[in-house]
Parts: sequence; structure tokens; C-alpha cells
Amino acid sequence: MALMGDPHLDSPVIHVAGTNGKTSTARLATAILTAHDLSTGTFTSPHLERVEQRYAVHGETISPQDFVAAVSDVAAFSSIYEADEDRLTYFELTTAVAFSLFVEKAVQVAVVEVGLGGRLDATNIVDGDVAVITDIGLDHTEYLGSDLAAIAGEKVAIAKPGSSLVAGDLAPEAAAVVSKWAEDLGITQHRLQSEFGIDEEELIIDGWNVDLRGIHGSYKDLVLPLHGRHQLSNLAIAIASVEALLGRELDADALRDSLSSVKNPGRFEIISRDPPLVLDGAHNGHGFSTLSDTLGEVFPGERWTLVFGVMGDKDIETMMEVIAARLDRVIVTAIDHERAVPADELADEVRALVSVPVEAVPEPAQAVAPRGEGPLVVAGSLYLAGEVRPYLVGNR
Repeated sequence: MALMGDPHLDSPVIHVAGTNGKTSTARLATAILTAHDLSTGTFTSPHLERVEQRYAVHGETISPQDFVAAVSDVAAFSSIYEADEDRLTYFELTTAVAFSLFVEKAVQVAVVEVGLGGRLDATNIVDGDVAVITDIGLDHTEYLGSDLAAIAGEKVAIAKPGSSLVAGDLAPEAAAVVSKWAEDLGITQHRLQSEFGIDEEELIIDGWNVDLRGIHGSYKDLVLPLHGRHQLSNLAIAIASVEALLGRELDADALRDSLSSVKNPGRFEIISRDPPLVLDGAHNGHGFSTLSDTLGEVFPGERWTLVFGVMGDKDIETMMEVIAARLDRVIVTAIDHERAVPADELADEVRALVSVPVEAVPEPAQAVAPRGEGPLVVAGSLYLAGEVRPYLVGNR
């Protein structure tokens, strides 16, 4: 970044960490900022189908041409850096591309999602004006720690002196760590259901009708076209984050307009309703618990075939435990990734955990083929969601 002229310091930043909900919150914050006439750059990860999807300007995925231009710019500096230093990682390079792109597009606000943890993440080079922690659960424990307090310590380290901290509904042991960090830095902390929160909610066919209380204002009759009760928390956090950045109440009409076109591919994405076909990026125990709850909300009484593929570091036992009661069958598959669990090995693990038939289909495209035979849900990894999505939406 120093070689590139410190582009990461060029604009205010909303920096988003958390175990789950980071991308959804980042997209919602982007939509709200854009509706308030602010040019916005967004960096999320991982991508679903193609690498350009990690980057958005004014809420729109960048073109391949813009991606190539940003990569070319970074390449000139990375070759100089790598001549004297360690080789850059893939994620470090994609992060550098984001900052190069944002400078080129002269964005007024950057919304940056943490890749892993927070303290040692490549994105933590920014001095975020607003630091966000969506939630804290047990995931990536080999890197972040074996309990919620340790993981909280890693994630809250994105909050810097002079920033505002916006936090979701955290378990007491995690909340205590986050509060102490904010107190030690002398920064303001805004907590979900304390300083801001959800007042009223109503489940509707295409999402939610909700009244929310923000940091600086209250907002009634918001229509959120996303499924899952957890998305209400993500929306409340996104609103509070933008309020904290701007230091004022939001324009209610602009806020409503911003939500009308929000899309969240790969996050409880309903591909069809007859028969039900759902694509979800849930990849840990908490994510699967949320997925199970949302299936019950949106499709009460249905029993599902689960197409399941995971990386090798996941808590498969907890994932199966929270969703098993909704399943009639499991089809396990292998994601095209070096860390993916092979299909046969995964099938053996899953058979020991559920009482329904388990079939191994190594190719993800073949695993989703039974989509006309009853309710089908695909989950286990965002990489799996990205790999099969082109087949499910008819692009391949």
C-alpha cells in the first residue's frame, strides 16, 4: 500500500467483521449509502461465480474490463514488492485490487468486509471510521481461538482509536471482550437491541415488513426483500453503521428506496418455489441453525433433500445436528477446492450423524440434478453455492 501511495486511506471506511452476516450487512450498507447519493465502493469475499463479484461500485458488480485494469495497476507494484519481500497471497492481492479500484473510481465511502478474523486480516490495514461486528460464533477455531472470548478479541481488533463500533447481538462472553476493547480505546459502542434495534416485524411472502430504531432516528414500514429473521439484524446493523458514519438520521424515503432492489445471491436464495429450491452459503453450525430456522419460516412443514459439500475445517456434527429433523435425504458432493472434503469420506461422516439415506455424488453439477423431485436445499459452503448456481439458474 505504501508503494501504491496508500490508497486504503483515500476514503472513509465501514469495516465489517463477524462470523456470519458480513456480506449481507455490507451489501445493505452499500445500498443505503448509494441511495443517499454517496458514491460507494464495496469489497466482499469470497465470490460466488467469478472474481469480479468481490467488487462493486455504486452497488453494481464491476466489469471484467475494470477488474483487469485494477489488477494491471496492482501488478506493477506487487512485482517491485515481491522482489524484496515475501510473496503476496491471493487474498492480499484481491484486497489491494479493491483499494486501487476505489481510488480510480473516486468513491466517497468504502465498505470493506474482513476475510478472516480481523486483527491479522489483510483488510485491517484500513483505519475504519465505523467498525462493525455482525455476530461471533465458533468458526475457524484453528486460527482465531477455541472459545467465543478469544474469537471476539480477534474480530474487535478492527476497531481503532477514533472509530465508532457497531455490534450485533453477541453472547455475554464475547460482548464483555468487545465492550472492554471499546472502553480501553475510549470509542463509542452501539449495540443491537440496546442503542438501536428492531421494534416490530412481520413476515411477508417476499421477506419482511419491519419498524427499526436506529442510533439517530426511527424508521417505520421498511420492506426488506430477503428471507430469514437474521436479515433483520443485518439490516439494523447496516442502518446503524451508516448513521454512525454520517452522524445523523437517514432519509426515510431514500432508505425505503434502497431496500426495494436489494438482492443477496447465495444467501437463502430461492431459485424456485414449486418445487422449493433454495441455495444457501451456510458453512458453520450457527449458519446451519439459521438456515434450518429460515426453512421452517418460509416453507413450513416441508422436508428436504440436502446437497452438502464442505471444507475440511468445518464442524460437520453441529451442522447436521441442527438441520437433521428437516431432512429426508442427503446428497454429499466435493467442492472443486483443495481444502474440500472428498465425497466418499464426507458421506461416511454424515451417515454416522443422520438417520436418513446418504448418497455420495462427487460432481456438484450431478448432485443438484434431482431438483425436480421435491424440495432441495444446497448448503455447506459459499464455494459450493457458487459452483452450482449457474446450473440452478439456467446459465449452464
